[in-house]
Amino acid sequence: MTERTHTTMESHPDIVEMRERHARAERAVSSQRGQAVETLALLTGLYLAASPWIAGFNGFTTLAVNNLITGIAYTLLLSGFGHAYERTHSRAWAAALLGLWTIISPWVVAGNVDTARTEINNIIVGAVALLLALAAAAAVRAAHRSGRGHSGPTVR
Repeated sequence: MTERTHTTMESHPDIVEMRERHARAERAVSSQRGQAVETLALLTGLYLAASPWIAGFNGFTTLAVNNLITGIAYTLLLSGFGHAYERTHSRAWAAALLGLWTIISPWVVAGNVDTARTEINNIIVGAVALLLALAAAAAVRAAHRSGRGHSGPTVR
């Protein structure tokens, strides 16, 4: 007969690696930079969603709906950023694409929605969203790079 060995999570070969990654993520989240990026991204996404009514172009229904959906998506992508800081690299890049979309959407969305008000609003909000998403991606990369001094393979 063969003898079966029951292992626990504590004896998992990668447990040390997982704990180190979690500790790096916690340090990154507790940094002022990480908290600032997350807070500003949340505010940016909420403003983008409400911007048609705040800036007064809610009559352009296609762009209003576009900004509402894009703002909600941006908020969802980066609002939980701090809870899984190290695993959000692709989410940060997706948020950067939403920032780019926000910038070009007044000219791409169907209908006559490219007025000075919509263009200025979307260019400024899109640029802020893009910069925050790039800062989030850079912070993830910096947190990942700072923890490479340990022994063992790094799982991506």
